[in-house]
Amino acid sequence: MYNKALELLTSAGRFHISLGLERISAVLELLGNPQDKLKCIHAAGTNGKGSVCAMLASVLSEAGLKTGLYTSPHIYDYTERIKINGREISQEDFAGPVFEVCAVADKNNIALTEFEILTAVMFKYFADNKIDAAVLETGLGGRLDAVNVIKSNLCAVITHIDYDHTERLGGTLEEITFEKEGIIKPGCPVIRASETRCSESRMSEFSEFLSLKGCYQRENLSLVLETLELLYPEISDETIKAGLRKVNHPARFQIVNENLIVDACHNPDGARALRESLDFYFPDRARRFVFGCMQNKDYEKMAEVLFRVHDDVYFYEFKNSRKFGGRGQRGKKFQSLAGLPKDETLTVVCGSIYMLSGIIPKEVLLGGIVNRKEGTAKDCHSPP
Repeated sequence: MYNKALELLTSAGRFHISLGLERISAVLELLGNPQDKLKCIHAAGTNGKGSVCAMLASVLSEAGLKTGLYTSPHIYDYTERIKINGREISQEDFAGPVFEVCAVADKNNIALTEFEILTAVMFKYFADNKIDAAVLETGLGGRLDAVNVIKSNLCAVITHIDYDHTERLGGTLEEITFEKEGIIKPGCPVIRASETRCSESRMSEFSEFLSLKGCYQRENLSLVLETLELLYPEISDETIKAGLRKVNHPARFQIVNENLIVDACHNPDGARALRESLDFYFPDRARRFVFGCMQNKDYEKMAEVLFRVHDDVYFYEFKNSRKFGGRGQRGKKFQSLAGLPKDETLTVVCGSIYMLSGIIPKEVLLGGIVNRKEGTAKDCHSPP
């Protein structure tokens, strides 16, 4: 049943991006508008929105709220995108709504995209399970993203904004910001990374408990703390710390072991953030990169930021990825992690999240929270 649902979900004509709210609105209306039954926290931004959502959901779950989390994309399975209190939707619970949503859409001649189907499934699943809070990550952009079909939200969170998807969102930061801030509703409070008011002392108090590594998580944590203070002031600091310890958001400066880091830095801003964290945590380690990116990404800027002159670079090609090996490009073709030299060089697997399933086994990447054993890496308590 699950495999048939996947076939239907990815069938011809669905696997593409088509921004707009008309189709998702029409289908949800036919399904009884389940999104209107939810209390939502909605996040948008170029980078950091997934981490912010994962932190918020973990803390709210720890506080006893039945909390839904919707993120994208997935690494291995579609079920990773939809969770309640940290537990993925089951394949059975996923398949049923996929069939229902597609049947309603087809009957009414509504041509839904893959992401629109997933979003409708998410809203129905959360409403049917009567969750207390839904933490929602924007798929692409914000204003015309399917998740923005909600009419109101408890809070809009705008994370760091930079250049990405310029072919759809515009070529200037002003245009991109306009699209991202399209999730802000009338009368809805908004918290922006550009205007964070969380003090350094408060961030330092909580950052040591956060399971997610990476210097860039400080800014994301500040947004989380502000959101919690605004919406749930009754949640104690001890509960927040306990929730932060349990955050599991794979491939964000994930220290898999002492010689392997995985980071889904899929744009130049993400590459800068990864480089900053590598320089802070492991300034003296030799580095080996396994890198791949989609065709529409600015590889030249990413490479300029990431790779030092003496770094060892391997390129990984996957479906719809950029082809490497052009004039002036240094690097080797990647085959497998097992085929890399056995030495003390720090291997950094980075780039598109879509490449990770072909490199690292699921049980390795999704097996649990980042290794926090003493000596694995120092905590980033203060800016580098």
